[in-house]
Amino acid sequence: MRTMLFAAMAAALVYTASAHAEGDAAALAGQMKGVKVSLEKGLTAAAAKGKPISGKFELENGKLQLTVYTAKGSGYSEVIVNHRTGKVAKAEAITGGDDLTAAKAQAEAMGGAKSSLKAAVQKAVKANKGYRAVSATPSMKDGHPTAEVGLLKDSETKTVTEPLD
Repeated sequence: MRTMLFAAMAAALVYTASAHAEGDAAALAGQMKGVKVSLEKGLTAAAAKGKPISGKFELENGKLQLTVYTAKGSGYSEVIVNHRTGKVAKAEAITGGDDLTAAKAQAEAMGGAKSSLKAAVQKAVKANKGYRAVSATPSMKDGHPTAEVGLLKDSETKTVTEPLD
């Protein structure tokens, strides 16, 4: 009985997360129209605050935001890049919670990388004509660093994996 209840709860959670992600993708696609600054340019701008370890366009309180996590020394920062100008709008230290956990995992994956996150994004965009990158997140897969690059074309989304070694 407990197993069935757990399975039902897990299925409901997956369904809810999936529906939420699809809604987010549609909302993000609507907000991305007319955005001139690419994820690649955002990664470049954020590099002034440290090594970019992930980046994404996201909706924060209904407003489009370009967020890049960076690592410098033993510290991590969340860098907000203005998606209209390509300039760093603000940078804040990541000091705890899920953000710190994610930053540490991303930094570990990038520590074994031979190519940059920006290079992986550029490769993904070049191989997928008409798409623009909206996210890039590194991770370790089978002992190798990879980047999951989220791509958007009109309202169509897809994710591709690029090797970083």
